[in-house]
Amino acid sequence: MIGGGHFAAMVVSLAPRATKGSVTMNREATVLAHKTFHRYTTRRKQGGSQSANDNAKGTAHSAGSGLRRYNEQALVQDVRALLEDWKGLLDTADLLFVRATGATNRRTLFGPYDGQVLRHNDTRLRGFPFSTRRATQNELMRSFIELTRLKVREIGPSRELTVEPQQTSTPTKQSAQKAAKPKLSEEQETALLHTSQLQAFVRRSKLPALLSYLKNNQIGSDFEFQPPDQNYHAPRLLHLAAAQNAAPMILGILSRGGADPTLKNREGKTAFELSGDRSSRDAFRVARSELGEDKWDWEAAKVPAAMTKAEAGSRDEREKQEADKKETDRRKAEEERLRVEGPKVAESKKAKANALAAGLVKTPQERREEEARGLTPEMRMKLERERRARAAEERLRKMQGK
Repeated sequence: MIGGGHFAAMVVSLAPRATKGSVTMNREATVLAHKTFHRYTTRRKQGGSQSANDNAKGTAHSAGSGLRRYNEQALVQDVRALLEDWKGLLDTADLLFVRATGATNRRTLFGPYDGQVLRHNDTRLRGFPFSTRRATQNELMRSFIELTRLKVREIGPSRELTVEPQQTSTPTKQSAQKAAKPKLSEEQETALLHTSQLQAFVRRSKLPALLSYLKNNQIGSDFEFQPPDQNYHAPRLLHLAAAQNAAPMILGILSRGGADPTLKNREGKTAFELSGDRSSRDAFRVARSELGEDKWDWEAAKVPAAMTKAEAGSRDEREKQEADKKETDRRKAEEERLRVEGPKVAESKKAKANALAAGLVKTPQERREEEARGLTPEMRMKLERERRARAAEERLRKMQGK
């Protein structure tokens, strides 16, 4: 075996021999010679030999590539030298089992080269009729056992008979599962259709369309949605409207649709208990006022005291006015504060600026450096000459004045 920089070879004899204390001849395996080599020739974590990489991408010039090229050549020399030493054993062998994948590995064994021992057209050559692992001594022994041991497996007739019923019963089970799926009746399909339509009307707040659909299809306002398992939280129109916090829908379903507010869902809650804001709860109280105390058991429906629509509207208007007044007062107070405190803030800032300016009085040298900041050396020299010329003129004027 050869591959991946590993080489393993073994010569085994199965000639009969006599054992001590026995008359018969036993055929036992005797290892006449064995040898293994390993060289670093494959590129780690990339696979493939260095020669294959050079042929594909060109010659690499790294230290590792040079080491791998040297090891490839050394492995070829070691293998061919071993074959030369074993030439007598190989020539007298009955069979030669070889595993050499790849052109490079086959060229190592079969050449052509001077004094080659193995030839690819040798009639004794055989391959391994099973998968093999890395070329090691243990793998050679495992492969030898696989080649020389007979495996017997018995299959009784009872097993063959039991297989057929399983194969024949499988389609029956599948067909039974398909047949077990219940087929919806016409009434159930109609109920599912009504459920989808009514839920869509409630979610879109289409009260006139909802009432018209109930009237045309002769459906009560307490129609229970189907299937019940998927609508356990909001099983009816009033529960769904309350869960959606749709106040106009709640009032319309109660007063015009005649829904029963005392009905509960599977959680034991009435529609009023599903309301999430005050406007939807007020819709129940307004409906109680419009329908009267005798229409339903409002206490069982958990609806508080009745409230007229005018009272609800006036309360909302009053709260809105109060909120607007608070906002107006807040803005006036803020404007007054800005008007009073605004100049003080400006004066304080101005005073701070004057204090800083007074504390940062610059000397003549600092003023000259500030004037020359950002200028090139030539411009600085020119500026300095002009400054000196003006100073000289000033001195001359003073002298003439004296």
